[in-house]
Amino acid sequence: MRVPALFLCCALLLWLAPAAVGGCGPGRAYGKRRPPKKLIPLAYKQFSPNVAEKTLGASGRPEGKITRSSERFKELTPNYNTDIIFKDEEDTGADRLMTQRCKDKLNSLAISVMNMWPGVKLRVTEGWDEDGHHSEDSLHYEGRAVDITTSDRDRNKYAMLARLAVEAGFDWVYYESKAHIHCSVKSEHSVAAKTGGCFPGDALVSLEGGGTKLMRDVQPGDVVLSSSSLDGLGPLTYSRVLSFLDWQPDVNKTFYVIETNAGASVSLTSAHLVFVSDCGNSTLRTVFASEVEPGQCVVTSRGGEGSELAPVLAVKERRSRGLYAPLTQHGAIVVDGVLASCYAALNNPQLAHWALAPLRLVYSLVAPPQAPSSNGGVHWYPRALQWLGRRLLPEGQFHPWGLRCRLFGKDLRNVEKSDQRLGWLHNYY
Repeated sequence: MRVPALFLCCALLLWLAPAAVGGCGPGRAYGKRRPPKKLIPLAYKQFSPNVAEKTLGASGRPEGKITRSSERFKELTPNYNTDIIFKDEEDTGADRLMTQRCKDKLNSLAISVMNMWPGVKLRVTEGWDEDGHHSEDSLHYEGRAVDITTSDRDRNKYAMLARLAVEAGFDWVYYESKAHIHCSVKSEHSVAAKTGGCFPGDALVSLEGGGTKLMRDVQPGDVVLSSSSLDGLGPLTYSRVLSFLDWQPDVNKTFYVIETNAGASVSLTSAHLVFVSDCGNSTLRTVFASEVEPGQCVVTSRGGEGSELAPVLAVKERRSRGLYAPLTQHGAIVVDGVLASCYAALNNPQLAHWALAPLRLVYSLVAPPQAPSSNGGVHWYPRALQWLGRRLLPEGQFHPWGLRCRLFGKDLRNVEKSDQRLGWLHNYY
């Protein structure tokens, strides 16, 4: 019963698309203009959402302390926003260090505070903690939590400050004490998994008729090298780009770089699906980019529409700019000479291809929409499907993390069950 239900939901979402788009345009929409949202202050000791902080419904479980000497210290970034006052009582700049997600939410909140109370700024009393002042599993040790007040320290404002923090997008907000509000965010790893799978802007695709094109320049309607089958076993062919499932040209992300002995080297985000075999046989399967290992084989183009299996020499990481996820008619695409699926997050390209059939049908019948001119983000249709799929499909089919985490110098999948600090992570592998 799951598949028909998924199809009906897909059809309903697609049917609602014109209304969703129309409501975003200028001019008068259907009916009366909605009144401004009424902001309700949080009550003392109230938290939002109404679940424990370290659960998946809020900021998620802790991943371990970050110290200045640890490899993960590079995950923290300083916040020099002049609209925020940092207490920095340690005089080390520690309160300014936080994850990028925490920084983004804090900067957004700073604007809301100034709009709500002109002349008043946001004040951070506690950020990243390196001195052990919090409980053992506090998210302060990972730069994922901040304690905040207003610059005038008017406690009568704190209930509304907590509400503003919720509206700014913090994943958990707690009116913890009369003296401050506690806010925290999900880890960068779990958030990355939700963004699906993409290629960087400097990746190359092969065009029908010869020539290549940078991924950031690809437009719907372009015909690019692909595969004739979803399992990657068919011959290479050319397929039209119908749309983009994700389009974020100004985002910097960590990509997995899969290098082959054939000279091909493709960069993908961790949750993107790529076709691999064990090299000893021609049977292909899809795995997440974060799971590709040296010694496996990937499908590479051999000029024109020819292909061959090439052993993977190394899998590295690099930061690059842009997130692009083109959707082709055939559901696959050759990027930088390596064949990859158009799909991500869910390791079931056949189901993903089927679920996106309504979207492909519409874009096949009408003129393909042009790529967004600004940060378009994840297309609403696959985002809705991913939300639906996580409630209907087994969790094991989804990518567990946005990045392959290494805590305490260990690959999480190789951590012994006896390691109590990380034992809970085995639920993800």
